[in-house]
Formats: sequence, structure tokens, C-alpha cells
Amino acid sequence: MSTDRFETLAIHAGQQPDPTTGAVMTPVYFTSTYAQSGPGEHKGFEYSRTRNPTRDALQGCLAALESGKHALAFASGLAATDAVLHLLSAGDHLVLSDDLYGGTFRLADKVFKRLGIEQTFVDVTDPRAVAAAFRPNTKLLWVETPTNPMLKICDLAALASICSPRGVISVCDNTFATPFFQRPLELGFDVVAHSMTKYLNGHSDVVAGALAVRRDDLHEKLAFLQNAVGAQLGPMDSFLVLRGLKTLHVRMERHQQNAQRVAEALQRHKRVQRVTWPGLPEHPQHALAARQMKGFGGMLTCVIEGGLPAARTFLKTLRLWTCAESLGGVESLIEHPAIMTHASVPPETRRKLGIDDGFIRLSVGIENAQDLIDDLFQALDRT
Repeated sequence: MSTDRFETLAIHAGQQPDPTTGAVMTPVYFTSTYAQSGPGEHKGFEYSRTRNPTRDALQGCLAALESGKHALAFASGLAATDAVLHLLSAGDHLVLSDDLYGGTFRLADKVFKRLGIEQTFVDVTDPRAVAAAFRPNTKLLWVETPTNPMLKICDLAALASICSPRGVISVCDNTFATPFFQRPLELGFDVVAHSMTKYLNGHSDVVAGALAVRRDDLHEKLAFLQNAVGAQLGPMDSFLVLRGLKTLHVRMERHQQNAQRVAEALQRHKRVQRVTWPGLPEHPQHALAARQMKGFGGMLTCVIEGGLPAARTFLKTLRLWTCAESLGGVESLIEHPAIMTHASVPPETRRKLGIDDGFIRLSVGIENAQDLIDDLFQALDRT
């Protein structure tokens, strides 16, 4: 019996018991090459940079979860991003969100710009501004929603309707939302990108990335780039992410439940000036998020009084929350974007976006919510 229900796909899609032993879990195929009965006579596998059975299972599962036809697993989220940007040639124009992961900004601004890729950063929450930024040589739009770290929401269907008639490839980094809460391919986007390091793996023990697509032509081009550059994910990491996907739906439900409780609690604390979470009615795109997403995720931000000195004291005083880069693990992580994840973004851009000295990003884990709140409050009370 086939099913397209998310929870069942997360556990079974792309996988079947091992035909040799009947092993329920996909084996980790630690091999670099495969025997051929004669020159060019093989079973679909020649060399593990190109294909590996463990990676194939992961890619099949992820494609199903994102409502895609194909998926590719990469050695990191930035390796996946690099493959997408390599679809462009010198003289092409790229439009990106003005608020995005610092590593994506660094790759576009410091690497691809000097290769002749023209770039415009725009507020992607305004479809008219996006359309106005397009030029005759615009070939690709890159967005995040929710954005990192400001948690802005963009209208994916509206943006897809702008890109499609112009032949512009639309790409959405879906890391924060995950396919459990949002599926951009269903809303008309061409490519979905992930840092699988985050929620898809969910256990802070793998660095990995992925792309999901519906179009055969894009899959062929991206698979060629992955193989040519050698940016594939190894079998052990593929196994670990595949294992993580099996509990994605359970984890995301708890991440969201805890995020709501933490966000509402922080709103009540006198030392907190502002709390941003798409699930709060005060969020400027709350209605859009409620319409476009099945849930609001586990990421939130706050601004605390006292600027950088208070932020440093606060982060050093926490006992349960871990001050660290990254996000999406079962444990709660907290960080200072201006110093940590977004240090590569120019200071003037950070100020314009609102990434100031008291700005804190929280990745709410799946611990007991009251324990998380108590730890935040004791640290705030001591700043």
C-alpha cells in the first residue's frame, strides 16, 4: 500500500529491506568502487562519488518529503549552495534576499562576484521589489523563509509567479521550516535547498546539505556539477541523516511547542525589548506564515536591554542553553549573530536589518519547556 502521508514517508520512503540479508535499516555501504562483470557492465553503481546505495536511500526519502522528483545530498549546506550558483555563468545576474545566512552571503559576495556574477540584494518580503530588481540577464532568485536571522516570511507562490514567466530559476532555502512545515516545490519553486546539518539530521553530529527538485533538466545539471566538483555526502553521514529523518515529524512538533512557550515567556520579561517568532500575532507576516506553512518552527529571536555587555553576560550565565553556532538539534542552542553566525555580513547591513548588539538568536530544543524558560530568566535577571 502506498501513502503520501508525511510521517510514513519519513520512515519508509526511498528505503526497503536489504535484498541480501533482509536488514531493516539501510546498510552503510563503505565502498569507493563497484565490481563490473565487463567494461561498462554494472548494476547502476560505478564509483561512490557518483552514486552510493546509502546516499541513494537518503535522497529518495528527502525527495518524497519535499514533494520532489529528485534530491541530491552534499557534503555541506554550502556545497549544495555552491552547486546551485554554478548554474550561472559570468555576466548573469543573481537576486538574493537581503537577510540570509552569513555563509550564503559570503559565498555569493566573496566568491561568485569575482567570477563575474552580478548580484542584487533585496527585501524578498515585497514581491514588487523583487520584480523591480530583475534585469534582462537575471537568471536566479535565492530566498530563505523564514529568513536567517530576522525570521522574515516571503510569499513563495507570489515569487514563483514572478520567476516562472521570465525563465528565472527560483530557489528556497527551507532549512528553518523543514518540509514538515513548508514545501516550496508545491508552491511553484524550482529548487529547495537545505543545510541537513540542522533539523533534518537533528542531532548536531553531521555536516550535510541537500537540494530537491521536480524538474529533470535541473536535476541533470546539478548532478553533473556535484559529480564534477566532488561535493557528495559520504555513506556514514548519509546513514545518520536518514536515521534523523525518521523522527523529523515528532521532533518538529516539540520544537514548535517549546518555541511558543519560550517566546510568550520572553515577552513577559522586563529585560527583553522585542521577541520575534512567526507564530506570534505581532509578527508582521504572521498571517502569511499561517497560510503558507503548517507550523511556525523552533527558531526565535529577542533583543535584550544593555547592548553587547548585557548580551555577553547573559550568554555566559546560561546553564542549560548552549552558546554555539548552528541550530536544529534536539538540544537548545543560543548565539549572538553579530559576533558569530553573521560576522561576515557588513556592519552597515546588519544595522539596517536590525542585527544589533542586543540581538540574540535561539534554537529551541526539545527539553522540558519550563526548564528552558527558567534558565533564560535566571540569566536575564543577572545581566
